[in-house]
Amino acid sequence: MAFAPEDPILERYFKGHKAAVTSVDFSPNGKRLASASWDTFLMLWDFKPQPKALRYVGHKDVVTSVQFSPLGNLVASASRDRTVRLWIPDRKGKSSEFKAHTAPVRSVDFSCDGQFLATASEDKSIKVWNMYRQRFLYSLYRHTHWVCCARFSADGRLIVSCSEDKTVKIWDTTNKLCINSFTDSEGFANFVSFNPSGTCIASAGSDHTVKLWDIRVNKLLQNYQVHSSGVNCLSFHPSGNYLITASSDGTLKILDLVEGRLIYTLQGHTGPVFAISFSKDGQQFTSGGADAQILLWKTNFDEMNYKDLLKKNIKRLHFDAPPHLLDIYPRTSHHHGRKPESIEINPKLEVVNLQTSDPLVVDILSSESSNTTGIPTANETPPDYSSPHFLNPALAPSSSISSTVTMEKKLEDKGINSFTSADGQKSIPLAITYALEHIMEQLNVLTQTVSILEQRLTLTEDKLKDCLENQQKVFNREQRS
Repeated sequence: MAFAPEDPILERYFKGHKAAVTSVDFSPNGKRLASASWDTFLMLWDFKPQPKALRYVGHKDVVTSVQFSPLGNLVASASRDRTVRLWIPDRKGKSSEFKAHTAPVRSVDFSCDGQFLATASEDKSIKVWNMYRQRFLYSLYRHTHWVCCARFSADGRLIVSCSEDKTVKIWDTTNKLCINSFTDSEGFANFVSFNPSGTCIASAGSDHTVKLWDIRVNKLLQNYQVHSSGVNCLSFHPSGNYLITASSDGTLKILDLVEGRLIYTLQGHTGPVFAISFSKDGQQFTSGGADAQILLWKTNFDEMNYKDLLKKNIKRLHFDAPPHLLDIYPRTSHHHGRKPESIEINPKLEVVNLQTSDPLVVDILSSESSNTTGIPTANETPPDYSSPHFLNPALAPSSSISSTVTMEKKLEDKGINSFTSADGQKSIPLAITYALEHIMEQLNVLTQTVSILEQRLTLTEDKLKDCLENQQKVFNREQRS
């Protein structure tokens, strides 16, 4: 099938990660792209013909999620090393590290005003942070299994989360309570997000489905069954009219939400696709997957008048009459099967391959001290951080954050084993440094655990002493009587 002007097209590849890409996000101005990977690195890309990529070294395990702040002055990342990092996206690479979660962290999300950050973890909790001083605020506990994702609504009043306990929950950020819960008996959601208006949520299911719920009336509006494998991620177009999904079946699907139709199937990745994101203006979208590639696409279909685009697609495809998204009182859930075929796009054109252009990659090594909130308990209260390292790195003086070491390498280098100090002498290999840091972290956790146990033992001893004293008083009274 010949490509039409309104069809999305693949603009270029980005190659630099050495393992699967887990998350991608555009900067607010659309000029940069952040990516996270199983190779433990966070990378920033410029959209110039010959970009110089920045590769941030700091996490010690898979980086699971990455996101720019609304102003673009910070980048948040989550990792299976149980930490969350906030980076300043420049060559200095100053960062702050948070250690509040007790299990791998699966997602990060800024509120639209940039004042708060929500993190979701396999410790079954969601944690919310104040970003001005990067101070822990509170935890949300109701999930009974790993929390895969947590996202703010556009106005910041609500948080939606999904978990492997097969529930999607809505939280009120004012009273910190779960105000609604959707349950799926067939599978769990890998990813969840609000639409731009905040009236609906979409979930990417492990059972191959994409579901849209209207949170005003608590109804399932649409249930798309267009993928042949688990759906890993999704992203709303800023207009709210389109939804793009990424799946382990190796495809991207673009859904027309107003007409309830699958309009495009995009191929380009080899293997599962884990990440997808529209740019803030909707003119581009990007995807990442198991092939370690990041694909940058031009949207195109959002530039035409919506009715004209609909007429063109109807001429190219034949569909049954679909239900409408604005029908907020459906009698039954709307199922959209795979039978109506979409327009398939498998790019064969020559695109810029950054690996063959041999760009320069700047490796930025971060080595500052971490910030630990302690072991969370049922009666968790916000800790008081007075350390200058816990201030916003964008506001803190350079002396408050540990120095970083940068060096430039070609993209084809086989990893980083050690680095050279300013005086030319070789420093300790990074592998040993990471191992020592990991040991120190475990010792910190053990120390805190012992401290908590000692406190509990002291409380138990005090209560036992009070009981014995009371018993002695009762015994003395009985003797007197």
